[in-house]
Amino acid sequence: MQKKTMEELGRLSAEDMRQATKHPIIVILDEVRSMHNVGSVFRTCDGFAVEALYLCGYTPLPPHRDIHKTALGATESVTWQHFATTMEAINHCKAEGYKILAVEQAHNSISLQNLQTNNEKIALVFGNEVAGVNEEAIKAADACIEIPQWGSKHSLNISVAVGVVLWEIARGMA
Repeated sequence: MQKKTMEELGRLSAEDMRQATKHPIIVILDEVRSMHNVGSVFRTCDGFAVEALYLCGYTPLPPHRDIHKTALGATESVTWQHFATTMEAINHCKAEGYKILAVEQAHNSISLQNLQTNNEKIALVFGNEVAGVNEEAIKAADACIEIPQWGSKHSLNISVAVGVVLWEIARGMA
């Protein structure tokens, strides 16, 4: 085996990426505090060609060197918007016909591997690193999805959780 060259990867420019066809997925960050997590989520959203990233409440916004450190330019290729509250973002998505899925450990949640998206437009709500998705957002969601875990922590870093969930959903849409 041999690693692929940059030319073989066929990377798009930030402008070309903004114009490219996207998966009908919006990622909503509910009061995420870490700039490194935000940057990492930007990069993951680029990697899975999501439609948009919504940053809510006190979630840090670009431009900032700590976001750029992990985003590696994805703040330029991913469409993003700030909302004062997570509920504003959720209501905006609902008005646009998106199914709202909170990613949270909750009673009656759907295990990620059992999620059926049927190529619907989906908005995924990911919560704060400590508190998770806020209760108001959970109540407004159409469903909660949960990543199965077998360790003692039952917790993944938000940037890891975003990658796991986007992989599973995008894989089903491909």
